Amino acid sequence: MDLNPDAADHLDDDVAFIEQDCAADWSIEEGRLDVVFTSNFLEHLPTKTHLTATLHQAFRSLKPGGTLVCLGPNIRYAPGIYWDFYDHHIPLSERSLSECLMNCGFEIETAIPRFLPFTMSDRPPPPSWMIRLYLFLPPIWFLFGKQFLVIARKPS
Repeated sequence: MDLNPDAADHLDDDVAFIEQDCAADWSIEEGRLDVVFTSNFLEHLPTKTHLTATLHQAFRSLKPGGTLVCLGPNIRYAPGIYWDFYDHHIPLSERSLSECLMNCGFEIETAIPRFLPFTMSDRPPPPSWMIRLYLFLPPIWFLFGKQFLVIARKPS
């Protein structure tokens, strides 16, 4: 799901693309999805009302027991650089997002405040072996992690 029609050009043929505002009613039947994944997206929504509406739509679309996985910059660990992006509107941490998710009916399964480094889009991605090594060593997340990971579940 994206508002940018060009996003469809970057998807595999077997992926269904929905071009729409994520805060509007999703054209996905209730209880249809197993997983909803979002990465570095929620902070770009224009208001907390849009965030809440988006999370309500995710909740509605997930099957009972379905999972919502959210990654994003944590305002507590990247406070200055967070606002270097003109389109960052909503300051979020794993705590504030977890609170919103619970208000939408989700149960929080995991909330890691320092998961991934905060990276700029103008840098080349690291080699995959470095990513695997980083993920294998959770103690270093505390040193470099500036993005949260929140995993929530729709109750069964």
